[in-house]
Amino acid sequence: MTIQKITHFLWYSKEAEQAARFYTSIFPDSRITRVTALPSESPSGPPGSVKIVDFVLFGQGFVAMSAGPLDPFNHAVSFVVNCDDQAELDRYWDALLEGGAPEQCGWLKDRFGLSWQIVPTVLAPMMADPDRVKAKRAGDAMLKMVKIDIAALKAAHAGTTH
Repeated sequence: MTIQKITHFLWYSKEAEQAARFYTSIFPDSRITRVTALPSESPSGPPGSVKIVDFVLFGQGFVAMSAGPLDPFNHAVSFVVNCDDQAELDRYWDALLEGGAPEQCGWLKDRFGLSWQIVPTVLAPMMADPDRVKAKRAGDAMLKMVKIDIAALKAAHAGTTH
């Protein structure tokens, strides 16, 4: 097994294993690869109380740790899920939103407080469109959405009504 040079590391107060199980149940090519209880006393607790969870989402390695409250998650770090169509977007949005809270522009906070952006792959090219009028219409439409509606985004970009 090759070790990634850079790995996403998530610090949970106590629910790292539950979060990893939740995420791996949602995405294909995902699994928990190891759960390790720290055998030593640490600033976060007695031996066995700190758990480190190695897991894979869409083939990418992650590590989560249950080690007590330190800093809550915030929008400064989020995960973007690029979706090819509305059905895929809806599936990931609905799954990750379970127990969480929706936010604007395709963002949501999951039940563990982690921020996700569930976006269609067509969004970036629309926003980068050299026709800045089309790009602005798409951007303005996206800014009014909570969950992204791809058909409405395409209609706004094209200048037609949806």
